Order: sequence, then C-alpha cells, then structure tokens
Amino acid sequence: MSDSWTINDSNKLYQIQGWGEPYFAINEQGNITVSPHGNNYKIDLLELVENLKKRDIHLPLLIRFSDVLDDRLKRLHECMNEAITRYNYDNVYRGVFPIKCNQHKQLVEALVEYGKPYSFGLEVGSKPELMIALATLDIDKTGDTLLICNGYKDEDYLETALLAQQLGHNLIIVIEQISELFIILKLSEKLQLNPQLGVRAKLQSKGSGHWGNSTGEKAKFGLTIPEIITVVNKLKSQNKLNCLQLLHFHIGSQISSIAVIKDAIREASQIYIELSKMGAGMKYLDVGGGLAVDYDGSKTNFYASKNYNMQNYANDIVAAVKEACDEHNILSPILVSESGRAIASHQSVLIFNVVSSNNPPLEVPEKSVEKEHLIIRNLWETYEIIDEENYQEMYHDAVQFKEEAISLFNFGYLSLVERAKAEQLYWGCCHKIYQITKNETYVSDDLNDLNDLMIATYYINLSVFQSAPDAWAIDQLFPILPIHRLHEKPTVKAILADLTCDSDGKIDKFIDLLDVKNALELHPLKPQEDNNIDNLENTDFKPYYLGMFLVGAYQEIMGNLHNLFGDINVVHIESKEDNYTIKYVVKGDTVTDVLKYVEYSAEDLIEKLRCLTENAVQEKQINLEKSQLLIKNYEENLRSYTYLG
Repeated sequence: MSDSWTINDSNKLYQIQGWGEPYFAINEQGNITVSPHGNNYKIDLLELVENLKKRDIHLPLLIRFSDVLDDRLKRLHECMNEAITRYNYDNVYRGVFPIKCNQHKQLVEALVEYGKPYSFGLEVGSKPELMIALATLDIDKTGDTLLICNGYKDEDYLETALLAQQLGHNLIIVIEQISELFIILKLSEKLQLNPQLGVRAKLQSKGSGHWGNSTGEKAKFGLTIPEIITVVNKLKSQNKLNCLQLLHFHIGSQISSIAVIKDAIREASQIYIELSKMGAGMKYLDVGGGLAVDYDGSKTNFYASKNYNMQNYANDIVAAVKEACDEHNILSPILVSESGRAIASHQSVLIFNVVSSNNPPLEVPEKSVEKEHLIIRNLWETYEIIDEENYQEMYHDAVQFKEEAISLFNFGYLSLVERAKAEQLYWGCCHKIYQITKNETYVSDDLNDLNDLMIATYYINLSVFQSAPDAWAIDQLFPILPIHRLHEKPTVKAILADLTCDSDGKIDKFIDLLDVKNALELHPLKPQEDNNIDNLENTDFKPYYLGMFLVGAYQEIMGNLHNLFGDINVVHIESKEDNYTIKYVVKGDTVTDVLKYVEYSAEDLIEKLRCLTENAVQEKQINLEKSQLLIKNYEENLRSYTYLG
C-alpha cells in the first residue's frame, strides 16, 4: 500500500461524490458504503457481499436497496412542491412511474407502497404492463393517483382499460395513433362508458444525446398538430370533447441539457392552452420522462451527465407552465411526470468478481553467452540503453525490430524459440518506456499505441449482454470501481472482458471527468498464498470485487441469454435506523432453467447421456465407476448457477 494514496484520492479518481452523493461513499477501511436513506447510516458493501456469500448467494449478484426508491420519491416530490410554493402555482404535482423502466415485482410493489403518501401512480406502455398495474396499484378513493396508458394499443388492451375505469382507477388512455381514437369511440358506445383521454404530441423541440433522434417530427410515437386537431374535431362531433383531459409529450430519455427541457415545456404549454380554448376538458399536463442521471459526475451537458439538478428541473417546469397559463387566464394543469431513470437507477448495484487477468508480458529472457541472431542482439541493445532522453526513439526502434523478427520467422530465418525471445525483449522495452512516460508531464502522440498496449484485461464473472446490455448496445457509461482496497493506489490500467465467447462482451469505456477513458484503474490481483503471482501455475487469487453502479433502470429487463448465461442472483435489502435485513432473495437461473428457454428438457438430456455412457461401457471405452461419476457431474451441473463458482 502506498503511503501517499488515500481514500480521498480514490474518491477523486472514480468521481464518487459527483455521481454517488448522497448514497455512496468510502469508509476508513477503503470499502464502498451505501446510505439507503442518504443519511448517516452506512452499509459496508464488502461486508454485505461476504455475508451473502456465507448464505450461499454467489456472485455475480444484483443488490437492490429498496429504501433508495423511497428517498428518490421523497426528493422528487419535495423539489416539485418547493417549486409550486415558490411560484405560487395554483395546482399540484402527481407523478407516475413508467413500468418499462423496471418491471420486476418487488420493485414495482415497493414503489407503489412508498408512493402512497404522494398519490404516486404508474404508467404502462403495453398490455402485459397494464395487467401488472391493474392488479398492483391500489384503488385511490380520492382519485388523485393516476394510471397512464401509453404505447400501442389493440382492441383488447383498450377494452380492458375502459372497464378498469369502473373499478375506481383514475385511468387515462393516451392516444398515440389516430386509429386508437376510433376503436375507443366504438368501445365506449358498446360499453356505455365515457373514457378519460389524453393525446401525445410530437413536439418540434427535440431531445439530446442518444435518444434525441427519437423525437421531433419523425418520432415513433405521438400525433402531429394536424392529427391532434382531427382528434378534437372527432370528439366534438361525438359530444365527447370533455373526455380529452391530458396532454402528453416525451422528448427522450436522459436529457442532459436543461435548455432542451425549457424549449419543450414552452411549446407544450401553448398546445395545452389552445386545447383548453377549443373546449377540451383539459386537467393534466404530462411532461413525460427525461429527468437525467449524472452517470459520470461531471455535471455537464454530456450524454452521460446533466447540467442541472432536480430542483432546477422542477423550477423550470412549474415557472414556464404558470407563466403561459396566467398570460391566457387558463387554470394551471395538474403536472405529471414519468421519471423512471431518475427514480430507479440509484437503487441497484451490480457486484461481480474478477476471475483472472491478462497483463502485458513482463518477463525478459536471460542474455545468452553465445552469439545470438542479429535481430535479438539489436533488441537487447535497445532494451539496455533506454533512458529518459531517448525513450521515444527507442520505442520506434523496438517496434521496427519486432516486425522484422516476425517477418524473418515467416520466411523461415528465425526459429520459434528465437521469435519468442524477440517478443519478450520487445515487451521488456515497452514496459521500460512505459514506466518512464508515467512520470512525464507531456508524452508525444507517437506513444499513444504504447499506452493502449500496456492496458491489461481483467476477466470478470459476468455477462455484459445479460446484466449491462446498454453498455454494449448503446455505449451507456456506468460508474465501475472496486468496492474495496480503495485505500490502496490502483496501479493497473485494464479493460473488462466478460465470460461470453463474443468480442463485444467487454467494457472498454469508463467515466472520466473530462471525457471517456479507455481503461479503468484497478489493483493488481493478490495471490491467495504468498507465492509469486506471475507464476503461471498460480491461478488462486484473493477475491477482487467490482461494482457497477446506477444500474436500476432498464438493465435488468433488457438482458439476453448470450451463451446461455441466465438471470443473476438478486437480493433486496431493507434498512432500518442502524441495521439492515435481507427482505427478498431471488435466485438466479440454473443451467436447467436456461435450457428450458431454448426448448431443451433436462430429463431428456440426462437420458441421452445415460445411453451414450452405457454404450461406452459396453465398448470398454469407460469403466462403470467413471461413467457414473460423469452422470453425477452432469446432473449437478444442470442444477448449478450458470456463472462461475
């Protein structure tokens, strides 16, 4: 451990205060702590992981701190209410959680429970999500709790939604396509029910970042202004214009710039006012989602960050809507938002271990007393004379000599042993030069390739495709760092490679204060015993745990079964004033579970293997004892976790 390295250095390196406050910090032991309520009570994450392992809950695992959801809801409502008071807004805020963000039962039920003091509702975007919401959301006798129905809708969806209004749900069907209106009118006549309706507008204002192109005139969802007028006229002709009560818009997820939000609110406010003037029974303005999460802690207009806080967001929405409505003497609407990412992201931490590493070769061969091939002599000379004055020139010489060695080998003028020695010397030169450049304030761009070469690969017990699909699919950045040893200086720069047999199964982009960095600072793996870690026979390392943070939104539900790595173990932690309890454990998939997904029967597979082993015994290819051991191992593997033990 370096005496000059402190936990404050780790705090700055991994930007923990920027993205983690008030939930994540480092304690004096160098371990990450979690404060589920954002207060003084802290859970040592390393101790928690070790305790879970003793309960036979193995890595990788997802830990959900459900109390973080409670705290996020509280903060959102406090910000909206403060803005309403500040600007003398003459109505209220009623939020909803978009179930698509994370449909898991325990999370949705927790949000419904935590949301009761705020009349917090749900938003659905599909028929299955509607089924969840109808059975999970309590009937609110006051009618304050909303159930917003978005997404594409068929007749079955719409009929169920209309009938559910009779239960007492304050359910609003948002029209996304003109065709939905005609189905709704037909069903409302058949059922003798007046629907509560909204329209989703395609605004000219566009979002930013990855989802920016999903908004504007070419947006997948919503109605153009002429189409909204068509809805108004059709409802008016049916004497149902008072049924139109809500205007909805959505300009994209993870909106990094507050200016984009301001533009959208200004445009939407004017549409709301005009609909009110046309006689619609307008009551609600739904500003959609988009409230961003600061994944990199930079607090900038960067796609993985945001240049505003929750209070800025609330202030700008409330002020803009009030100003527009006051100007036209229109009653201010009930404000609705569908913040999913900002509510759910912080509550989940993905924990996984490093199983091995592949570091750039370091061993330099012994110098032979006999005369060696010229190319090896040249590499020896280069290696021995490298210093602070000539390292740039020597690097280019080393690269040239290595390429010449490979060419000589390909034409048969260099043996395999000689080529190995040449490559060892080349890597020795690289290490020597790299150590010099680490202490330099300026390094030429010529040495960029060297920096990339010296990046190690840490192999992790995880499937990126299953547990962090956005990191692979859309280059989403998540904070990743060790959950322990943070009082030690991390001296290895590495990328992370997962267990899948796919070159895309890696993480090589990490958060940085200024930009995105291509390697993560990690600690050297420690051997279980005090033997040389560079010994090729040593594969037994002390556990080294990494955490991926802010993964509570979208990641769990979007994972796939690449290489048949299944769902991971999930643990729900509920905290009290000075302790925590394990409220739920959801076991991850076994091998049998994932085989069922692809239509294999474990019983059939066992029987087929039994027949094969029986034939092998008859042919004397295997003895009876070993054949039974094979079948036993096979059955145990079918019952096991899909990840490494």
